[in-house]
Amino acid sequence: MSVTVRVPAKVNVQLAVGAARPDGYHDLANVFLAVGLYDEVTVTAADGLRVTCAGPDAEQVPLDRTNLAARAALLLAERYGRDADVHLHIAKDIPVAGGMAGGSADGAGALLACDALWGTGASREELLDICAELGSDVPFSLVGGAALGTGRGERLTELEVGGAFHWVFAMASRGLSTPAVFREFDRLGEGREIPEPVASRELLDALAKGDADALAATVSNDLQPAALSLFPELADTLAAGRAAGASVSLVSGSGPTTAFLARDAEAAEGIAGALRASGTCRMVRTAAGPVPGATVV
Repeated sequence: MSVTVRVPAKVNVQLAVGAARPDGYHDLANVFLAVGLYDEVTVTAADGLRVTCAGPDAEQVPLDRTNLAARAALLLAERYGRDADVHLHIAKDIPVAGGMAGGSADGAGALLACDALWGTGASREELLDICAELGSDVPFSLVGGAALGTGRGERLTELEVGGAFHWVFAMASRGLSTPAVFREFDRLGEGREIPEPVASRELLDALAKGDADALAATVSNDLQPAALSLFPELADTLAAGRAAGASVSLVSGSGPTTAFLARDAEAAEGIAGALRASGTCRMVRTAAGPVPGATVV
């Protein structure tokens, strides 16, 4: 018997970052939008815990117990007093180390799949609690749609969205470490006061109205300067997307994937073609959002 769960990628349409806290984390105002690029996690009963992975850049995915999918299975098993005897297979399509929460998606997918396979009957609140223990982005991977994440991003308020937003994503030639990007953010901010992170009212209104032009005027990412400092070549990709007609271009989360908002699906395909021809990125994908979070298929 096996269970398969499909989980989407995310783009941060706002990522406001506060100063480092004593615990090393940063307070955030993180507006997530789930988009239609997916990983699938299939969980099958087995004699022990095993992780396999296939798909683009699968060789970069850890297959030991540091993998968030394995950690999710272990945490749920511990909470319900059972052994995590499962084979977890991850079919990757979300970029690896790309700032689109691929690892977090796998954690949420494995958690929901193990819950269904084992029939634990865990409540949504219990699952979200385990997600928060796994990582800051994991709760949103479970919820999907659009949400404001506060604290370190794990406390979610679901948001109204009035229509679909069309995106183009350009994958870079190498990855970026999220902790390294936050360390660079701290370094760049030395000696100046970092304001408290607050969600933009104008951006939330743009989402609620489904207004792509208004959203383009309000998106922001406080980690973008740090990502560009560590990976200066991303500026060329951002410029190529703007030249191709993107309403806005930005680094997605901690990067290095870059995201480009288009007016509609046809414009997204045009921007994607121009980015492929630009020679500034490794791969280009289009996707729309919002889409549902982790779903048993």
